[in-house]
Amino acid sequence: MSWEDNCDSLCPIARALTEVGDRWTLLILRELSFGVHRFEEIQAQTEMSSHSLASRLKRMEEAEIVVRRLYSTRPDRYEYFATDKGKDLDAVLLALRAWNLKWDRRSDGEEFAVKLVHKKSGELIDGHWQNPPGESFSFDHTDARMSDSYRAEREGKRQKFSAGKRRR
Repeated sequence: MSWEDNCDSLCPIARALTEVGDRWTLLILRELSFGVHRFEEIQAQTEMSSHSLASRLKRMEEAEIVVRRLYSTRPDRYEYFATDKGKDLDAVLLALRAWNLKWDRRSDGEEFAVKLVHKKSGELIDGHWQNPPGESFSFDHTDARMSDSYRAEREGKRQKFSAGKRRR
């Protein structure tokens, strides 16, 4: 079954994966949670081809995970934002982050790429943090601080992307 196929299974995981699809969808949502909303900025950070990114964004829009908003005309340019349905995937991103913090031995002793603190409780969100009962998780409920090294990594991607565009 390809990503574009509808899933007839009764399994909710299989059915959810027909909308979430692959790593690109989650990386796009990561960027949106960082406040990155424009196509080229998302492309620079995910390192996706323009065709792949356009396809994923279109599919995510059809699935009502993202919505696009016109920010410029001549030519038309859009920004992308997570819908409520898309923001509900914040908990999935948090779970993947926690899983990686627990099992990726490369991260032992490393500074967090993004230090997250739960706004209401003031608790550090690490690999063992639990969401308060009755509260759905959203990155809107956190204060985030990107580490200097991760900020530098992202700036390097942006510069590499910009340099590639100038060479064309």
